[in-house]
Amino acid sequence: AGPIERELKFRVKDLAALRRALESAGATLVTPRAFEDNRVWDRGGELRERGCVLRLRRDGRGDRLTFKGQAQFVDRVKERVEHETPIDSGDTVAAIFGELGFEISRRYQKVREEWQLGEILVALDRTPMGSFAEFEGQGVRECARRFGFEIEQAESGSYFDLWEDYRRDRPGLTEDMIFDPSPPEATSSPDQGEP
Repeated sequence: AGPIERELKFRVKDLAALRRALESAGATLVTPRAFEDNRVWDRGGELRERGCVLRLRRDGRGDRLTFKGQAQFVDRVKERVEHETPIDSGDTVAAIFGELGFEISRRYQKVREEWQLGEILVALDRTPMGSFAEFEGQGVRECARRFGFEIEQAESGSYFDLWEDYRRDRPGLTEDMIFDPSPPEATSSPDQGEP
């Protein structure tokens, strides 16, 4: 076992308004807005079959390796074991994965900033399919409600699940959730150019 991630994810129409509400509530910006490139690794689909995720992330803070266990839902809150650590070289870890028979199975990108409000970490994400907020920690239901989100509105799927739904009506999109044609500048307004 390991540390348990508790998370609620919601679609957001106006990230700027939510950011202002977080500031007014006394939240602290802990991770400035940065572009993220995420690569999910698997070996013949074995991790996907188990509902697990092995991810290499490169963002404004460097490279990080994450393992997430199978998700369970308790009153719509997603709970799963999560192990995460910063690493010196994502390229070296990727080479090791390759030697072990792992390949990149999926890729996704987003622009993320993180705010701390008490025990809750709130991530504001801009993705190629719109904006989202993730509330993580103990008491996520109450915190989300404080900002106008009801538990029934929570997205149960991962970004990959949501991307598959989004692609269904847009057959020209790639399997990977990536910005086209190039990643947005992390310093640009996160509320412009959304689909």
